[in-house]
Amino acid sequence: MDQCNEWLSADLDDWTRRVVRRHFDPATGSRYWLNRLAGLAVDPRDIKHYDELVALGPLPLDELRSLDPTELVPQAVARPLAGRIWDTGGTTGTPCRLFYTPGMLAHRGIWRAWSFVSEGFRENSTWLQATPTGPHLIGNGVWEVTELFGGRAYTIDMDPRWVKRLLRDGRTAEAERYTGHLVDQIVTVLRTQPIDYLNTTPALFRVLAQRHPELVAGLGGVRLSGTQLTPAMRREFVRALDGGICGASYGNTFGNAAALPPEDDGRLLPYVPNYPQVTMRVADRSDWLRTVPYGEVGRVVLSVLHEDLFLPNILERDQAVRFAPEGRWPSDGVANVRPLEVVRSAPEGVY
Repeated sequence: MDQCNEWLSADLDDWTRRVVRRHFDPATGSRYWLNRLAGLAVDPRDIKHYDELVALGPLPLDELRSLDPTELVPQAVARPLAGRIWDTGGTTGTPCRLFYTPGMLAHRGIWRAWSFVSEGFRENSTWLQATPTGPHLIGNGVWEVTELFGGRAYTIDMDPRWVKRLLRDGRTAEAERYTGHLVDQIVTVLRTQPIDYLNTTPALFRVLAQRHPELVAGLGGVRLSGTQLTPAMRREFVRALDGGICGASYGNTFGNAAALPPEDDGRLLPYVPNYPQVTMRVADRSDWLRTVPYGEVGRVVLSVLHEDLFLPNILERDQAVRFAPEGRWPSDGVANVRPLEVVRSAPEGVY
């Protein structure tokens, strides 16, 4: 895709300066960043290189839990703003909320379509979207496969927060019943409609494959979204698909990464971010300022560099292997992503 090639040719330092200056412009910048300007250790307008963004410190995510998300959007974007407000999953507390401008949605969708093509999915196909709905951005995948990929999409209802709440409360039997409810919705569509591809989460797909292997074997492929895909799970899914495509992406409401083909005989599952608006690095778990060497495991640090949304240095709840795309991508990738810490207060459930 021409647009993707244009983005990949961007110089990250030039792009960083462009985004920072837009958000800190005294007249047309974003209110959130202008209000924080006096309390920052450096003047962001002096930043010349991407690596210098660490001087701004980790993003205080707690502020995004109650902030009006329109304050993150530069005043250069015409008001009044019209569009959807999207939520993060709310796994560790009140959700963070973001406003996506049309350009941001298009960026995410175009990269997603790029990954569909790269993984071998056919355009003009029929999809079943079995992912979180309501305020969750992953639900916008319906628009991505229909408007950008020329397909048709069926959907189910899915509230991942309810499952997480049940697990926190120790109500595992009820959580299993809800999972069964989700699988029943999927099965009903697969048995009655001509579905080519399924888009869902690894956890939910594993249950579907265990309970209804014949339906999974009949799919042309699955696209997995979330953070819970391990090499062992992927091998299991490839066998269950019986020749179907097993695609994947990693990310959340803040930013996403597309999967590259597995390496090291399937033991390494790499992802590359939606460059240059999304970047990822892998930091020492005890010192977020230090990037670990390639091949080592550390905490994922995400930076969002959209013209209309600037969120540097998000300390993610995930850990990963630092991956070197070696000429295939202009920035670092991540591989073998999994939760940084699994505790009862922050369960992933079906997502």
